[in-house]
Amino acid sequence: MLQLRPMQAGEYAAYLEYFVPDYAAEVAASYGLSADDALARVKREIAADLPEGVHTDGHRLLCLVDPAGGAEEVIGYLWVKPDAAKRSVFINDFEILPPHRGKGLGKQAMALLASELKREGFEQIKLRVAPDNARARRVYEATGFQVTGINMSKSLVAE
Repeated sequence: MLQLRPMQAGEYAAYLEYFVPDYAAEVAASYGLSADDALARVKREIAADLPEGVHTDGHRLLCLVDPAGGAEEVIGYLWVKPDAAKRSVFINDFEILPPHRGKGLGKQAMALLASELKREGFEQIKLRVAPDNARARRVYEATGFQVTGINMSKSLVAE
């Protein structure tokens, strides 16, 4: 059975190895940046958003694990930012690692997260999904998420 647990400091580097290039590719595609510019932007954002890594106040970095067979294998990650005043949580990142995709684990993970957050008194989960990420959108829609708006941006650099 899947479990969510806090990411350990020693696991943070492995998380960044996945997250930084993946997010940089999304930023490059979404904002029309070069790969180098997107990578630099993502590194600045991570330094600003998670200055203390797994110990950064106001953020939860979680590992999705499957303890079956006695070995606790990390099969994915969740990075969430709770807002107790609004009783909501924003998902900054959610990833099922490639060898574990296509098995329904994303849906199970979202159900597990929702159950734990509801138990803590949260009333809403929010997220942003890239427009070309059909796989993620299917998981979110299948677990009850609805489109509540469309993010837009305009670059002022090229003007």
